[in-house]
Amino acid sequence: MRTYYENRKSGISGGYLFRLTVLALGALLTSASAVRAATSHYGAGDPNTPLEKFYPTHYDTQRYTYFEQLPKFDPSTPLEANEMRITFMGSSFPMVHRAAAEMSLFVEVGSDGHGNALDSFIFDMGCGANANYTSLGVDFARMSKIFINHLHADHISDLIQVYGFGDGGTRKFPLYIWGNTNTYLPNPGQSPDVIAGGPPVQAYPKAPPYYNDGVSNMCYHLREAMRWHTESQAFQSSAYTNYPTPAQMQTNWHLPHIPLPAGDDPYQDSNALIPIQLDWTKTGAGLRPDGSGLPDNVAYMNTDSRATVYHYPVIHCRKGAMGYRLEWKPPGGAKPITLVYSSDTKPETNSIWQALNIDKNGKTNGVDVFIHEINLAPEVLAMKSAGLPFPPTYTNSSPDFAAYWSNAVYTAWLVEQSSHTYQGAFGYMLSQINPRPRLAVATHFPVSDDTVACALRSVQAHCPEIKKMGDTLVWSFDTMVLRVFPDKIVQCRAVGNDFAFATPASVTYQGVQMYAPKYHTPAGGWDPWAQLDLSSFIPAVTTNGTINYRPDGY
Repeated sequence: MRTYYENRKSGISGGYLFRLTVLALGALLTSASAVRAATSHYGAGDPNTPLEKFYPTHYDTQRYTYFEQLPKFDPSTPLEANEMRITFMGSSFPMVHRAAAEMSLFVEVGSDGHGNALDSFIFDMGCGANANYTSLGVDFARMSKIFINHLHADHISDLIQVYGFGDGGTRKFPLYIWGNTNTYLPNPGQSPDVIAGGPPVQAYPKAPPYYNDGVSNMCYHLREAMRWHTESQAFQSSAYTNYPTPAQMQTNWHLPHIPLPAGDDPYQDSNALIPIQLDWTKTGAGLRPDGSGLPDNVAYMNTDSRATVYHYPVIHCRKGAMGYRLEWKPPGGAKPITLVYSSDTKPETNSIWQALNIDKNGKTNGVDVFIHEINLAPEVLAMKSAGLPFPPTYTNSSPDFAAYWSNAVYTAWLVEQSSHTYQGAFGYMLSQINPRPRLAVATHFPVSDDTVACALRSVQAHCPEIKKMGDTLVWSFDTMVLRVFPDKIVQCRAVGNDFAFATPASVTYQGVQMYAPKYHTPAGGWDPWAQLDLSSFIPAVTTNGTINYRPDGY
């Protein structure tokens, strides 16, 4: 790691940061050359190389040809015994668009010998992702363990779908959500500054010293926001009678605390939304205080499926953001297959450390798949956001437009400074991971042929051994599938059904006892009329041999 720290000292110069800060004075900075000098070089080994050397102009802006050329894959194909399967159900930088949903990874491991995975995990659940889960035939029972990297809308939006409709689907047990504990950041309130000569803006009258901004509070309010929804579906059976107790679940999964619902639901009910709070400061450097001997960053460990999930802090917008490392041991004593998923973060050392994967003997083992966010250079991000085909040259442009453009670039820079990893910084991070990941995957990125080609050139400036995209580096896209085996990684694209229905739920389970529905008949059966006002209902009636409508639905 010494090289990383030494290089970091000489990475971004103070002059560079100063020039970018000057962009805040947009009204004073109307020179096109000043804007380009201040923003166009980041992402290259040579800080004086202009962006034009990296941005290609002959690539399609509405296609991702690499993904289109991947072999088709049937998502119903059973997993092999030694396979970890990673499916990108969402991959895009917000906002969600028709080509790609917001972030979500679906990971399955192993085989039970009957076509089912031994274990499955979801990392993030952004807007639009649920459509891909449905398209590829993933039912709600396989979507019960969701690990959230941070509580931004583009990483949690579709939780409302998974939670709300899971109990009416195949998930007749709780939904578990892993996420951060409170940040305890001091709340500065709002200063009573004068805006545009008007009256003072009043400070928040009831501002607390800090906000309850952890996953537990998020789950509690989501559960309450969905009250009408969940009650309306409570004429169905929603819980097994023999589901393990919270204490048993803590033991079975080696959870950091007893998993209790975020509301008043029974612990075994499918309406129980159960947050698993993770101390986002932990890196694995210490042991858990429960005497288990496990590292302090174990989020989940299942001895039956041989899968372990670790968490670690990353740098994104606000304290509390986390990355995850999944380690799965194939049968037969094969070397573990490992996945690192940073989600959103600025370039930082913890993701590098996780990708080095150093064991207790000091050996650097590396990882199989390293999935890390990447963002465009600020100038290109501003260009794409403005719908421009190329950064403007300002030839014959007005001072007003030059000022507008400089502010647009500054705004993009500001967002990325708080939140993201530049394309060149991603290349630099890869250069610090030795051995390199078997496959590095850039994600949370607005892919098209032109943006990917632009970013690839920046990465190659730091990792010249990457001659092309494909073998060791790819950019993700929705329904891209990575089949990871001990000896190979197979890339393909899942072909689903764009008109698919959600997987139907069975109302009877062979050999499984269900509790009576919350709203039930005197005999304990389903009662779909229990909550209805039927005073205006039109029943099916037969009069003189003629029926107004058939009760069988036809």
